Amino acid sequence: MCGILGVVSHQPVNQLLYDGLQLLQHRGQDAAGIVTVDGSMFHMHKNSGMVRDVFRTRDMRNLMGNAGIAHVRYPTAGSADSSAESQPFYVNSPFGIVLGHNGNLTNTEQLQEELFRQDLRHVNTGSDSEVLLNVLAHELNAAVKDHRITAEAVFQAVSGVHRRCKGAYAVVAMIAGFGLLAFRDPNGIRPLVFGKQESEAGTEWLVASESVALDALGFSTVRDVEPGEAILITLDGQFSQCKCIEQPHFTPCIFEYVYFARPDSVIDGISVYESRLRMGERLAEKIKRQFSHLDIDVVIPIPDTSRPSALQLANRLGIDYREGFIKNRYIGRTFIMPGQSVRKKSVRQKLNAMAMEFKGKNVLLVDDSIVRGTTSREIIQMARDAGARAVYFASASPPVRFPNVYGIDMPTRAELLATGRSDEEIAREIGADAVIYQDLPDLIAAVQQLNPKIKQFDASCFDGNYVTGDITEDYLARLEAQRSGVTPVVAAPPTRQMHLNLNAA
Repeated sequence: MCGILGVVSHQPVNQLLYDGLQLLQHRGQDAAGIVTVDGSMFHMHKNSGMVRDVFRTRDMRNLMGNAGIAHVRYPTAGSADSSAESQPFYVNSPFGIVLGHNGNLTNTEQLQEELFRQDLRHVNTGSDSEVLLNVLAHELNAAVKDHRITAEAVFQAVSGVHRRCKGAYAVVAMIAGFGLLAFRDPNGIRPLVFGKQESEAGTEWLVASESVALDALGFSTVRDVEPGEAILITLDGQFSQCKCIEQPHFTPCIFEYVYFARPDSVIDGISVYESRLRMGERLAEKIKRQFSHLDIDVVIPIPDTSRPSALQLANRLGIDYREGFIKNRYIGRTFIMPGQSVRKKSVRQKLNAMAMEFKGKNVLLVDDSIVRGTTSREIIQMARDAGARAVYFASASPPVRFPNVYGIDMPTRAELLATGRSDEEIAREIGADAVIYQDLPDLIAAVQQLNPKIKQFDASCFDGNYVTGDITEDYLARLEAQRSGVTPVVAAPPTRQMHLNLNAA
């Protein structure tokens, strides 16, 4: 999972892009990058680390220009340890293009072979995002006539990307001397929204992964980019859009609402916060039906994502809601940390239990999901150490039993706690007296009722139904083998600060 931004303004955008990345930091903590465009020159700075650590005053001063794109990375393809795979990526032909990508391609190996053998393009890292950039560049080169770039040529190139690339991708790209391009895969798996604001100099545009970035930066939301759609904003602020595929199949990722997105975002017309309230209501009804024998004294959320669900669940059950864990806000989100040992070590640094809320009580802990179970196990033990008499554990989402191949870092079945285990076995594994999962139809209903126009969601990590239709058992086996194997060697990372002189189109 990653966060992306793109902006076309009438004033310098370096601070705006930096602030936007801070708002999207929850979507990726591994690396960050900004590219601005000033006339025919790109200015780039990127590196591994949090946004606050990657950018210094000297870096910001060098990011000149009134348009640009930005990216925070959470690695799902390539290497989590390689700063060479920080985004945005750059290619110099045709015209000069920089690109940031949220999602995960599922036919990367095929595309790499095509790029090398047929398109005569070189990919320098293991990142599928660099592959996507080169596919876009090749298609744009083929679409341009008389060396003059047009909106029609750009949209034709995006159609070529849709034809060749499989998987999930929300993209922002800047074409030197021309403008900002943003597009979304034909399934709309990953979110993308755009907005605008009026200034004395004219209309300014912002594209982002989540609407919270638009709200906080003073932009009014226009709408979500539709599945298979591309929008283009020239450097002088002219807006155009095109449906680049005839029959898109809208299936957004339901895990965005469960965990990844900020609660104050609205994605595809659905309030993330309200969807989590509805998840709590549905889970409360299941407890009434099937677990009424449990003697629950208090409901306690695992901060922060599960708070709305836990609060609504407690209200529906008529049970006290309490904040039993205090979070250290200077520790990153454990789910998106690369490496199981790092994830396990960080839990007790991240959370501290307040004994007065646990001592002598039967406690229902509520979390948004249970993925690997490492964090859940540690938290349950913390509750027992704080004096809880019994610890029940509820998940606002169903059991995660299948790999997610569209941009969430849970690709191997061996890592998933629920794969091959019953609820009772899961409870024993994490040390809970009982485990209560949301039913998948209830999760879908909780989200869908807020936008009935969406008929289907990607819920592949819960039901194994991969909406792009290209995921086979052989594909999953190869993915798992790659993950357990040796990381491939890539070229040395580029210099941290780059100034690229480009000829305008």
